[in-house]
Amino acid sequence: MARVVITGAGTINALGRDVASTQAAMAEGVCGISALNMRDVDRLSVTIGGQIHSYNEADHFNRQQIALYDRFTQFTLLAAREAIAQSGLIFTGELADQAGVILGTSGGGLTTQDENYRTVYEDGKNRVHPFIVPKLMNNAATAHVSMEHNLRGPSFTVATACASSNHAMGQAFTMIRGGSAKAMITGGSEAMLCFGGIKAWEGLRVMSKDGCRPFCATRNGMVQGEGAGVFVFEEFEHAKARDAEILAEVIGFSMSSDASDIVMPSKAGAARAIAGALRDAQIDRSEVGYINAHGTGTAANDKTECAAVAEVFGPHADQLMMSSTKSMHGHLIGGTGAVELLACLMVLREGVIAPTINYQETDPECAFDVVPNVARDAKVDVALSNAFAFGGLNAVIALRRAP
Repeated sequence: MARVVITGAGTINALGRDVASTQAAMAEGVCGISALNMRDVDRLSVTIGGQIHSYNEADHFNRQQIALYDRFTQFTLLAAREAIAQSGLIFTGELADQAGVILGTSGGGLTTQDENYRTVYEDGKNRVHPFIVPKLMNNAATAHVSMEHNLRGPSFTVATACASSNHAMGQAFTMIRGGSAKAMITGGSEAMLCFGGIKAWEGLRVMSKDGCRPFCATRNGMVQGEGAGVFVFEEFEHAKARDAEILAEVIGFSMSSDASDIVMPSKAGAARAIAGALRDAQIDRSEVGYINAHGTGTAANDKTECAAVAEVFGPHADQLMMSSTKSMHGHLIGGTGAVELLACLMVLREGVIAPTINYQETDPECAFDVVPNVARDAKVDVALSNAFAFGGLNAVIALRRAP
């Protein structure tokens, strides 16, 4: 099977408008979570989030494009432009036919839905813009990336709640490895920081009102974020032939389903996904040096993830570094795994482990090296990125230092 490498990365999120600024913020332990600025925020009980402040869509898109692009699509296009520019690929001729787009999202055009529910139910209007359906559909971002960059190969959107991006990237990886494509644009995005989005999540009673503290004994819930992370996955020989800069190698991917509960995570399901990624990558557990944890800051998720890691890695778990960058950028739901993959690239390329910030007190059920509060220099050859979603849908990706 073909080897798969990453040759481009792009992002926009609460920590930065590009990869360089995002990784610098991660290395500095910056908190991108702040007071929300949105309509009717006074009606919310949760008023913080990883919001991208001072974002002006008119700086990036014209009026006709804005009429078609929900906020999540805009974020995706900006991240894709950065990733494709870094890769140096130009999709013409045969390559255009052998390259596609697989992206993850959970809410899709939720901002558009929220705005138009107001138009119909609150303002009492009987008509909405004719482009509302193509603007809010979950596959809109995938479609617009394919059109903007002439990507004529296999393209679709994955929606598996908090694991959407990892599932999307895993599918892109397996497609290239199996010979169905030479290059894939992949990752995910989310823009659920609108009144309806926050209000719905409040009902679950899993949101923190004062900050995200994964693995900390005083944690009291997750904090939402928004943004996108997009990557160029490419067949290794194709990248090598054109002398492309390789950011990392994707070496394994695994999925599992808990098949047990719609919201409560399962140690067994998470452990199967982690162990499956190691088998797929054909590596020993002792080779893994860092895990970017799902680490939401909820009591159930954090202790379940730690129990799964302990089960899979045994004594080696004590040698692992495992941090959650959600403490900095918030939980981007369907887009979160893509932004978190940037932390994996940072450790593999620069030897810098992003910390788990806001850490106050050790939880005996999460007694791992979670790189508390301050980044750390360390040489790591293999990293994992975990994603465990509502519905019990799990996806884990394994990366190796660039060959």
